[in-house]
Amino acid sequence: MGLPVRQALPGRTLSIVYRLTISLTLVLTLAVAATIWAAYGYGRQAANEAFDRLLQGAALQIAERIFVVEGEVRVDIPVSAFELLSLAKDERVFYRVTQPDGTTLTGYEDFPSPEAATIPEGGYAYETQFGGERVRALVMLRRLAERAVSGDIHIIVAHTTGSREQLARSMVTQAVAVIAGAGLAILILALLAMRYAMRPLERIQTAILERDPLDLSPFSMHAPDEVSALVAAINRFMGRLDRRVRAMQDYVADSAHQIRTSITALRAHSELALDEDDPQRLKALHRRIRSRAIGLNRLTDQLLSHALVTHRADTAPLEPLDLRRIAVGAERDFVQLAGGRKLRIRLDLPEEPVMVRGDAFSLREAVKNLLNNAQAHGKPPIDLTVSVNENQASIAVTDQGEGLPVSDSTEIGHRFAINPNKPESAGLGLAIVREVAEFHHGRIRLDRQARGFTISLDLPLAREGTKAS
Repeated sequence: MGLPVRQALPGRTLSIVYRLTISLTLVLTLAVAATIWAAYGYGRQAANEAFDRLLQGAALQIAERIFVVEGEVRVDIPVSAFELLSLAKDERVFYRVTQPDGTTLTGYEDFPSPEAATIPEGGYAYETQFGGERVRALVMLRRLAERAVSGDIHIIVAHTTGSREQLARSMVTQAVAVIAGAGLAILILALLAMRYAMRPLERIQTAILERDPLDLSPFSMHAPDEVSALVAAINRFMGRLDRRVRAMQDYVADSAHQIRTSITALRAHSELALDEDDPQRLKALHRRIRSRAIGLNRLTDQLLSHALVTHRADTAPLEPLDLRRIAVGAERDFVQLAGGRKLRIRLDLPEEPVMVRGDAFSLREAVKNLLNNAQAHGKPPIDLTVSVNENQASIAVTDQGEGLPVSDSTEIGHRFAINPNKPESAGLGLAIVREVAEFHHGRIRLDRQARGFTISLDLPLAREGTKAS
């Protein structure tokens, strides 16, 4: 037996693995970009520190060769200073030495001076433009305290920044190579880990596809905690579906049996009527046929009503409702369906709204069936009452008949409990009421007092401040 064909669902969204791959790729890309930016900043800083030491060493050598001769400042630029600066290959070198009064003693007179107000002892490095190029300069002070000359001598040495940029790019390139390789390895390992983590879902998919459509038993498989929650949810859903399918099968079987029985009885009485010549017996058969027809008609109506209530129990949302309006609407519908019969339902409604959360159609059907049950099996007058008791709302139907035994309150609501003395009764009324009560988290309550027999539908009150829709 082959496996079922996997069909693509319309509007199929991206898979979890694909989404995680995209997300992880974006995160790694941002991380690599941030790391490259940080590595470039660190490379620039490291390159500046390395080449600034060359400038600092050259400035110190020049400072050591500054002296005063016959009241004049003299400087003897050492060759070693230029040799030190030449370690930065292919770079142009600039220098300038200024006297305390700001005049240039030697070097490039138009080389920009720093804007710093104070120069630290180890020198101050800064960047500027000179000769159409970006240069890095360092200024250092040599303090003179001679009788003829006193003040600060500024020693500025500089060179272009090409070697610095090259060193920074070299460091960034190496860092990018390492980071890109590590990121690719992390991405591959993450994808493998995701594929491994998704195996339980694949097992669930395979188990569902291989299962017989009629098999609604729960799954039993070992899975991680996150997937176990999914398996438990599927099992709960399948349990509800199994109960619903079984109830539907029982409902269809019982309905078919009841309809077939009623039609068979109706046909048998009609055949007897065809062969009967006695007017009295023929009239009696006509009464039986009419009674069976009424029963069949009521059975059909209640079957449809029961099917609608059952369907709405799974689909209809619970909305804020005023139970008084439900009572008035159910009473009006019931009187209209009664046709020419003179029926009078006495309503007893409170002045304030009685708010519950429910489905208006289902509640009206339940109340109509309570009224029909009282009309068919009880005695007039019939009262329809809405009341509130603490956190519970009740809608009750009272008649003057004998009613059901109060001890049978847990047994009421079974389908097709037909009264042999009432063949026109379909036996579905209280079954509908019971299902509506369960759907609304309520209950059916029986009560026999001096004023008559009462069947109540008790429902929880809605929260305060709830308004009817």
